[in-house]
Amino acid sequence: MLIGAKLQNSGSLPMERGIPELAAVLEAGGADSIWVSDHVVMPREIKSRYPFAADGRATWPSDTPYIEAMIALALAAAATRRVRLGTAVLVLPLRNPVMFAKQAASLDATSHGRLELGLGAGWLEEEFDALNVPFHRRGVQLSEWIAIARECWTGFPARRSSEDYLLPADTVCLPSPPHRIPVLLGGHSDLALRRVGTLADGWLGQQSASELDPDSIVSARTRFMDAARRAGREDGSIRTVLRIVESAGHAEAVADNLASLAQAGVDEVIVDLSWQSDDQDAQLSVLRAAAAAA
Repeated sequence: MLIGAKLQNSGSLPMERGIPELAAVLEAGGADSIWVSDHVVMPREIKSRYPFAADGRATWPSDTPYIEAMIALALAAAATRRVRLGTAVLVLPLRNPVMFAKQAASLDATSHGRLELGLGAGWLEEEFDALNVPFHRRGVQLSEWIAIARECWTGFPARRSSEDYLLPADTVCLPSPPHRIPVLLGGHSDLALRRVGTLADGWLGQQSASELDPDSIVSARTRFMDAARRAGREDGSIRTVLRIVESAGHAEAVADNLASLAQAGVDEVIVDLSWQSDDQDAQLSVLRAAAAAA
C-alpha cells in the first residue's frame, strides 16, 4: 500500500509557510504522493448538502481561502523531484475542458510525468452558479470533459460537436503529456461508481478517520468492477485510492487500520498530517511501516 499526504492548499498554512516548503517537507518525509483539494469560490452561507457528512453540513468555514488546485500543484512540482502530484478532488465541470487539458499537460510535462488527477462532478450548487456553469449538467459534462481532455492530450484532438461543447477541427494542443495521465473519479453513489467502472483509471473514495469502513469499500469495488466488466474492461486496471479526512494527529490510529483497508482492496491512502510541530517525517514513518506490513 502506498502512502499519500494531503498538501495544504487551503487555510492559513500555505500562506504562512508556502506551498513549495510544505511539498518539500512531505517529499523528504517519504510520502509517495501529495494531493491538493479544490474550491474556486464559496458562498457566504452554504445551503447545498455536503455528501460526506451525516447531517449534510460542510465541516469547515466558508471563508476559508483556497489556493487554486492546479497552481498549487505547479508550485509543488517546482519544489519536488520524486512524489506524484494529485488532486483530491478537482471539480472538472467548473473548468473549460481544453484549458484544463492544457494546464494538466503542461504540469505533467514539466514534472516529468508525475501528475494524477482525482476528478469529481461537484456538490456545491452555489459554486456552479457563481461560475455560470449549469449544475444539472455536471455529471454529463464530467464524462465529456474527460473525453475532451484525453483527446487534447494526444496533441491533435478530433472535431467535437455536442450539446455542451464545440471543438473545431484541426485544433493543435501541445505539449502532450509524457505519460498517460491517470484519471481517478470520486463519488460513492451508484451513478458515480458506474462512471468509475466505464471510464476511469481508478476510484478515489473518502472516509473519515474515525469511521473507517472496509466493508463499504468492498461494496463500492464490487459495483465499479461489475460496471467495468459490463464495459468490457479488465478489473485489475482500476486502482482504489482512499482519502482519509480528519486524520491529522491520528497517524497511529490510521496505521492500525491499514491492514484491513489493504485487505478490502485499497491500493493507496491519502492522509492529513498534523503541522503543529515539525515531525511530519515521524508521522509518515509510522504509516509507511504499517503499510509495508499490510
